[in-house]
Amino acid sequence: MALQVFVRRSMIAATALFASVGGAWAEEFRIEEVPSVTAIAPAKLKPKTIVFSDQRDDKLTDAGTGLIRFADWSRERPVQKQFLSLFPNYIEPTIKVSVHGIQKTYTEKLHMYVVEARFLIGKAPGSVDLARFARLDTLEKIDPSIKHRRISAEQAAPQVDPQSAHNRYPNRRWCEAPASLCIESRYPLEGKLPVGIRLANKLEEGGKKISEFMEFQTEIRVLPQEEIDRAGLTKLTALEAPVAGVLEQTIFSVNQVMQFGKLLAVLQEHPADPNRTVATVFMALAVETDVLERKKEFENVPVLRNLIPAQVLMGKSSFNSGSSISAGLPDYVRNRIRAIADLIEQ
Repeated sequence: MALQVFVRRSMIAATALFASVGGAWAEEFRIEEVPSVTAIAPAKLKPKTIVFSDQRDDKLTDAGTGLIRFADWSRERPVQKQFLSLFPNYIEPTIKVSVHGIQKTYTEKLHMYVVEARFLIGKAPGSVDLARFARLDTLEKIDPSIKHRRISAEQAAPQVDPQSAHNRYPNRRWCEAPASLCIESRYPLEGKLPVGIRLANKLEEGGKKISEFMEFQTEIRVLPQEEIDRAGLTKLTALEAPVAGVLEQTIFSVNQVMQFGKLLAVLQEHPADPNRTVATVFMALAVETDVLERKKEFENVPVLRNLIPAQVLMGKSSFNSGSSISAGLPDYVRNRIRAIADLIEQ
């Protein structure tokens, strides 16, 4: 009897220990929607909670798309435009097209999907390893469905493709920044999207075909201390605290739908606790306006009415699926920021 009691108690103790350890590992960051992330003071942040806003209810947002026109964003959010554009003086690109054999130029209008997120990190800024996010193995953990390969400056599209010349960095070549990682990423669209795209391409006569995969090139780097614009970033985050580190991921070439993307993670010392860090993460994705305007051609075909690009991009279509890009921008961005927060916290 004594042996049975000992075994039973040992099993209960082991189970409790396993459950507590498993629970600690299983606890992930959760998303809490707020009107304005930068209005949330560090003292109001909760552990394992990401305050999040994608500005879909912003006064500048187009109700029909949930996005902000680039021109409005540039005018009304100049600090965001400075740090979240492809480069600070970026403007909507001038594109050359051939119409009935005659070359014409027009301005490629853009709409912006802009996200702000903020969360606490339970360790001092000096112990946060941002450099791990410039490694392929870390990127694959963030989203295993996207495959990456390294590229050189000579392989960066804006340098070699005249059609992408408008996305060249004015002061240097992409992929030449010190300690940067440059990659080409490929993501096969998931779920019902490929079937819908094949049908749409069959109905399309002579126009540019929609691809069944997203392919994009990105430069990732931790900014050297001498390059950090501390005064400007403090304005961007609206947090008066020393900037300890900055991670920058810039998508400078995309095969369709978008012109560019930018992720900026700013780490600042917690004003009241030197052993904690405040992370503010921004994402800006520039969607081509003419993609959003492709509505009537889909509405007129019954099986494609749910493939309207604006609906698919914003995750409001029956064609959306999964947790990556095919889920639509809102779910994809939330999942990506949650994964980044989990990795930083580890």
